[in-house]
Amino acid sequence: MAGLRDRKRERNRVLTAETAWRLFIERGYDNVTVADICAAAEIAPRTFHRYFASKDDVVAEPVRQMTALVAKQVAAADPGLSDAETLRLAFHELGVFVLGHRDWLSALRTVIEQSHHLRDTHAGVPPEREQELSTMLAKRHPDDAEPDWRRRLLVACSVAAFRIWYDDFLHGTIADPLERLGEMLAAVSRPGR
Repeated sequence: MAGLRDRKRERNRVLTAETAWRLFIERGYDNVTVADICAAAEIAPRTFHRYFASKDDVVAEPVRQMTALVAKQVAAADPGLSDAETLRLAFHELGVFVLGHRDWLSALRTVIEQSHHLRDTHAGVPPEREQELSTMLAKRHPDDAEPDWRRRLLVACSVAAFRIWYDDFLHGTIADPLERLGEMLAAVSRPGR
C-alpha cells in the first residue's frame, strides 16, 4: 500500500511542477504566485506545500534531479575506477539526461533569464555540492593518500567543463554532444594540462 501511495504522491508532485512550469513559461516566474499554481493545478495551497516549500523549489527541481543523478552514479561506480573515470562516467550519464530533457532545461534557462529574482539566486552548482562529490569520491578509496585539494580541484574542473558543455548544448552549437562532453571531461583529467 505504501508503494502505491508513494507513486501517487510522486505523480501529483510531478503534475504540480508541470503546471507551475507551464505558468512560468507563459507569464514569467516573477508574475506567478503559489496561489496561481494551486488554482491552475486545482489543489489547495497546503497540498502544494506538501510537495514544495516555495515556488523556488519548483525551479530547483531540475538541478536537484541532476545532482542526485551524479551522486547516484558516483556511489554505484566500480571501486577500481579512478576518480577522474568515475566523474567522467557520472557526467556522461548526466549528459544523457540533459539530451533527454532539453526542452525542460531550455525552459529553465529561459525562466531564469527572465526573472530578476532567479538570476540573483540560481547561480549553478553550489560549492557545498562540489564538496559532497569530493567526499563521496574520497570514501571510495579510504586508504588513498591523494590530497583533498586535488580531488576537490578535479570535481570543480569537471563541473566547470560540464557547465560549458551544457551552455553550448542548449545554444545548439555542438554537432555530437556526448562526444564533445567526453572530450571536455578527458581534457580536465589529462596530466600536464
